[in-house]
Amino acid sequence: MISRTVRIELKSPVDADGFWRAVSSLAESRVSPDDVVFEVAGSTRDLFGVAAETMPAAHDVPLDIQPPAALKTLLAKALLHSDPERFNLGYRLLYRLKASPHLLSIASDRDVARVRDMEKAVRRDMHKMTAFVRFREIAGPAGRPAFVAWFEPDHHIVEATAPFFVRRFSNMHWSILTPRKSAHWNGETLVIGDGARLGDAPAGDPVEEIWRTYYANIFNPARLKVKAMQTEMPKKYWRNLPEASLIEPLVKAARARASAMIAAPPTVSRRPPPPAAANKNLSGGDSVEQITTLPGLAETEAHCQRCPLYANATQVVPGEGQASARLMFVGEQPGDQEDIEGRPFVGPAGKVLQSALERCGIDREDCFVTNAVKHFKYEPRGKRRLHKKPNNSEIDICRWWLDIERKLVQPELIVALGATAARGVLGKSVTIGPIRGKVLPLSSSEHVLVTVHPSYLLRIVDEEQKKTEWRAFLADLLVAKSWIEARA
Repeated sequence: MISRTVRIELKSPVDADGFWRAVSSLAESRVSPDDVVFEVAGSTRDLFGVAAETMPAAHDVPLDIQPPAALKTLLAKALLHSDPERFNLGYRLLYRLKASPHLLSIASDRDVARVRDMEKAVRRDMHKMTAFVRFREIAGPAGRPAFVAWFEPDHHIVEATAPFFVRRFSNMHWSILTPRKSAHWNGETLVIGDGARLGDAPAGDPVEEIWRTYYANIFNPARLKVKAMQTEMPKKYWRNLPEASLIEPLVKAARARASAMIAAPPTVSRRPPPPAAANKNLSGGDSVEQITTLPGLAETEAHCQRCPLYANATQVVPGEGQASARLMFVGEQPGDQEDIEGRPFVGPAGKVLQSALERCGIDREDCFVTNAVKHFKYEPRGKRRLHKKPNNSEIDICRWWLDIERKLVQPELIVALGATAARGVLGKSVTIGPIRGKVLPLSSSEHVLVTVHPSYLLRIVDEEQKKTEWRAFLADLLVAKSWIEARA
């Protein structure tokens, strides 16, 4: 006797809507999972001669059976897996749940274990896509730059992951090409198209040399864990990463570099603090009117004793840049190298900022760069001087100098890098997350955008998170650039 098999035809590999409506009808009719075969339109699946009744998945009928929320949540990602049996597995779980309502809590059940493994694999694949996509610049329509990336996912995740890139890079025109599907964003509309070939993507662009410089500078040999790195960044992704050529030599040199760091002598100040007799305890209003230029401000700041930080710092570190800059960047405080050289953002965080500015097409020479606190606050630790975060009192006292800088420069937009900078600009403490990347008015002529400090990127250990946060930082700077350009 030949058994009858119901064959469900879905519109695409990610036709979750069609799947749920089909299984609702099947479950209502009590069709056994053993008698159902799911197929994607256009696929060629051999039924081994079994007679089958083809039933297209309905999209215009209501669900007769509401699936359990836990199962629907689990299958939201599991159905994106590349396993051709994923739809059959999903229906089998729904069918079995009618008799065993607590089935999903049985970790040892074969079907439950399999679907959870599939869901986890898809989540990981989506995370890898957000972490390892590398855009390369090409000439777009009307001369506007566009950005193209190549990625090779293991599962059907392009449609589900593309909105992440829309949120992060909403001002860019970009395409992400994969063998399965491709995502295209023109600044207004997201389009999911057919798959592509590796040869359709650009091989590189000039900005990648900047990225390699950045990567080499943030690579910390003392924190290197090769096995952990390869677990988080499998070698299959290396060929599409511009920094891949650096990984092997950096790993080989890591032990020697770490030993050199330990053996290095402590950083010492090359200039003593100004003599006490030459300092002025500036505290108020009359002096402000006498400061009318940035050089005059820097000279006055050099004698500052408004808070105790001056006593141990090598020198004050004033802001620098164009007196008529439309864009001002405010950091936290000078670091070790800034304290020695007397210039803002010349240490490791400064290199990160410079790389980001270049990546976004922002010329530092056209900006004004400063800090909320002008003296280096640190604590000695063996041979080193370790950065110590300024307290609110020190930030508020030093805001006097920052306000003068703002009055002299009159920037249209201030980018506050980190919580300390935000307090210095706003005069109060704020949580960065809710306002990050948004242009907020300070007055009729002055606005602020709050983002993270470049040193935050240096402190991240996880390579995937580091790259994700790097892209988010670039996106914030692109918002600032676009806002300034729109007001030109």
